[in-house]
Amino acid sequence: MDISGLLKYFIPKEKKFYAMFNQAAENTIEASAALDKLINAETMDERRAIGLTIKAIEKKGDEFTNQIFDILNKSFITPFDREDIHDLASALDDILDAVEAVADRFVIYKIKKPTDAALRLADILYRASVAVGCGVDRVGMSHAHINECSVEVNSLENEADRVSRDAISELFEKETDPIAVLKWKEIYETFEEGTDRCEDVANILERIVLKHH
Repeated sequence: MDISGLLKYFIPKEKKFYAMFNQAAENTIEASAALDKLINAETMDERRAIGLTIKAIEKKGDEFTNQIFDILNKSFITPFDREDIHDLASALDDILDAVEAVADRFVIYKIKKPTDAALRLADILYRASVAVGCGVDRVGMSHAHINECSVEVNSLENEADRVSRDAISELFEKETDPIAVLKWKEIYETFEEGTDRCEDVANILERIVLKHH
């Protein structure tokens, strides 16, 4: 085999990594959209059914992550730093884990009706996931293109912090049932964790673009 043939063997197609990251990001958006539906569902049976859908989406996300790691381990040359590929795949998976955790709590705690804060946080998490997908889709573009998506994610993360903080404060002021306080506090904090993980992805994307442009 000549040298060009060897290079084709060792050098991966960048499109493969980019396509897989896009699939992982789209999967995250699908999960956060399903979570929004779960929270707005009118019956527990509906919530349980949507919860199972989210678990299936999360499992598919694990498969995407494992595939990315597998390709990474077999690749001689990568489109950007190996550490950043690993961190980006892990951070996208962490968003899915947070989405699944919120869904689980709504089902396990048998939440009958969402609070206004929960509805707002579900919407924020969905919009943050969409902004993450925007950023992932622009990997390889200029800093300005990535920064536009990152600014949106950061703004939404700050909004989630405010909503969560105010909701927890109101819980301690007005809720008389200590069990309800514990349940809702955990749900709000898990929502906030989801938006924090979205911000992690945005930070990794910024790091990648600063290194390579």
